[in-house]
Amino acid sequence: MTTGLLALAAAVWGALTGLLLPRAAYRFSVPPGEPWRARCPAGDHPVRGWLGGAGCGECRRDSGAGSRRGTASAAVLATVTALVCAALAAATGTRPELGVWLLLAPVGVLLAAVDLRVRRLPDALTLPLAAAALALLGVTALLPEHTGHWPTALCAALALAAGHFALHLVNPDGMGFGDVKLAAGTGAVLGWYGWPTVLLGTFAAYLLGGLYGGALVLARRAGRKTGVPFGPFLLAGTLAGLLTGAFAA
Repeated sequence: MTTGLLALAAAVWGALTGLLLPRAAYRFSVPPGEPWRARCPAGDHPVRGWLGGAGCGECRRDSGAGSRRGTASAAVLATVTALVCAALAAATGTRPELGVWLLLAPVGVLLAAVDLRVRRLPDALTLPLAAAALALLGVTALLPEHTGHWPTALCAALALAAGHFALHLVNPDGMGFGDVKLAAGTGAVLGWYGWPTVLLGTFAAYLLGGLYGGALVLARRAGRKTGVPFGPFLLAGTLAGLLTGAFAA
């Protein structure tokens, strides 16, 4: 399969999985300490399950503003996931680790969406992401034609988690504990391609986060001590490092 066809197939996968994310994004987007949402955003109806649209069946038949917002949210999530998956496929090619990246990418998009909405990275997503990344890469390391190193992935997961935990102890408001747990997963995928990729992805994350925070300060929309959701930048930096590492492998 050519790179173009592979990227197209990955984009289709990303779009289809992205369309399943709005309900989970809606249910997970609650402040810390509150139970996951169980009622429809457009009416007093129960929302069951975790995949699909944010609303219940009755409200999806309504063409009101709530329905239009839900459609827009689904389109954004599907588009972002499709672009991420296509980029990963173009960078990785037919190597077996591509399957791991395509399985983890929708979870990363979901985490970014939730963190942007409520500044929260749920344990129900971050911990399984880290465990799945290490487990799937462990299996991939047994397959021919892979280009990564599983022991480095494990060490990087532990190193990034420990480093972010130290930052959390120094400044809990600036580095949430959810970021610490997310760092274990991002460290695993970056570590697959070696320590230079880990350093690049981590640097990119802090650079993007710093630029965003600086822009908010200049626009007078935040102060120097205002907290910002770091999860999306950690994930974006990881994507940048992963693409670079895959191209170079």
